[in-house]
Amino acid sequence: MTLEPDIERVALKLLASREHSRRELERKLGACGYAAAEVERLVEDLAERDLVSDRRMVETYVAERVRKGLGPVRIRQELRHRGLPNELIESYLERSPREWVAALSQAHDKRFGPGRACDDKARAQRARFLEYRGFPAELIADFLDGRDEF
Repeated sequence: MTLEPDIERVALKLLASREHSRRELERKLGACGYAAAEVERLVEDLAERDLVSDRRMVETYVAERVRKGLGPVRIRQELRHRGLPNELIESYLERSPREWVAALSQAHDKRFGPGRACDDKARAQRARFLEYRGFPAELIADFLDGRDEF
């Protein structure tokens, strides 16, 4: 049985815009109305041709999100939502505490400037912002308390 001619075109167009996980691509093609069996065969074929790769997707996604000032908690949740396996996610989120503090500090300074919070209200606001960005509470507390040397 041959694939419907435009399913591959649609898949390649999606992959040209950004990396997708296999599950994401399957979900999007299914939403376009293609049959599940046909979608599964195509995604398998694209994976064999290395046009769709969960490993490459995680690698580029983590690098992009860290550059945008997001922390490991949020990145992990976003990747799980995209249907990627935990082992793969964790292997790309393994960074030294120093690297995560640098990312946290950059996100903090971009939003609030390099100074420290002057009162409890400002400290709580900064903590909420950093928590929303996906940094662990323990790392946030250490950073806001001035204990950011690792």
